[in-house]
Amino acid sequence: MSTRSVGELAFGELALPPALLGNLDTLGYVHMTPIQASALPPLLQGRDLIAQAHTGTGKTVAFGLGLLSRLKVERFRVQSLVLCPTRELADQVAREIRRLARAVHNIKVLTLCGGMPLGPQIGSLQHGAHIVVGTPGRVEEHLRKGRLNPEFIDALVLDEADRMLDMGFQDSLDKIVEFLPRQRQTLLFSATYPPQIEAIAGRVLREPVRVSAHPSAKLGVIEQFFYEVEASGQRPQAVTDLLVSERPESAMVFCNTKRETQELADFLRSHGVVALALHGDLIQRDREQVLVRFANQSATVLVATDVAARGLDIEALDCVINYQPARDSEVHVHRAGRTGRAGLSGRVHTLFSARERHKLEQLETEQGLSVKLENLPEPLSDSRSLARPLMVTLQIDGGKKNKVRPGDILGALTGSGGIEGSQVGKIHISDFCSYVAVQRQCVKSALKKLGGGKIKGRKFRVRQLR
Repeated sequence: MSTRSVGELAFGELALPPALLGNLDTLGYVHMTPIQASALPPLLQGRDLIAQAHTGTGKTVAFGLGLLSRLKVERFRVQSLVLCPTRELADQVAREIRRLARAVHNIKVLTLCGGMPLGPQIGSLQHGAHIVVGTPGRVEEHLRKGRLNPEFIDALVLDEADRMLDMGFQDSLDKIVEFLPRQRQTLLFSATYPPQIEAIAGRVLREPVRVSAHPSAKLGVIEQFFYEVEASGQRPQAVTDLLVSERPESAMVFCNTKRETQELADFLRSHGVVALALHGDLIQRDREQVLVRFANQSATVLVATDVAARGLDIEALDCVINYQPARDSEVHVHRAGRTGRAGLSGRVHTLFSARERHKLEQLETEQGLSVKLENLPEPLSDSRSLARPLMVTLQIDGGKKNKVRPGDILGALTGSGGIEGSQVGKIHISDFCSYVAVQRQCVKSALKKLGGGKIKGRKFRVRQLR
């Protein structure tokens, strides 16, 4: 396995089709991120690739450009397959590939994900596509039942490969690979590189080039604080005290188990903190609502496991709290990288017990961190003094399948007798429902306006998410 060093390149120096280069200019993509600069040259040469890259490093643009550059648009058949661990990440990847391809006429990108009706997916497959982005279980099902023709697939991308293995997709991945032609390019992207990734790389890649985004460099603008707790029972109160002391508008707390995640979120809510839990036991609808509410700032704290939080497109956070140290130093870097993005400052607080002290020593050795112990803030008598989020989320029982668009919702809210446009936050449209964030002080007016009026000439049920 060979290794390339990261070089600083402009996209214009690459042998990309003119239409793709022109579109990159319109998108404001001029200089490559480190992972793009190191991955794209061998990728465009047709080499197999292992790329160690975290969320937010620009990896989707790297493999998206690689897929589009080799695509034969005139041949209307599936030529590329991208596998992602979750529906959210698959949707995100498909959107980015469509943005990269918008200057190339008639490229079709199709998503095939679990938790969605089979009928529309079968119909879309019958109409054809160039690139399929999906989750392993659903893609395997379509292949097994002969609905997805793998004959002409010459590029396979495994995105967030470590997380797919964590979620139990090993068997599905192996079965999918058996369906695909042996002569293909395979690209594996993973935030961490445990032995399981080494094993799958040995089975499905041919003489791959290995590149890295060197994620530890992200920690330069992040302050780190470490606190020793005497017993596990002290941790929930310690997190509450840290949140009261920090007063973040947006924060994530990482736990190592699903049970701890839910229990901590329940504890925080009982102490007046607007907190949501994100873990693998949530059904798809509840997961979507949690992500929407946190992204539109109608919840202050997201408590999550590492597996559930991987691949989320979440903007920079005020702070990150580790309920326990991460299982290894690379995961710690990934957690810390959620704050302090785009050159902003960030703060990471880590709780540990005496039995976990060796993990801090591992951080010092492997990541070069200087671990200094701090005292926990003094408990306040009432954590309910924390400010409630500015925004509140409303759910509308109409979505893409009802032809509802963001402009329709905004117009319905701000029409005659409605609220001001400045009081409306993010709008998210799903297939069968929509979500809109409005400022807390105008919730009643917004509910009355949407409930009493019409969107696209129809009345839809509207409710506040709590």
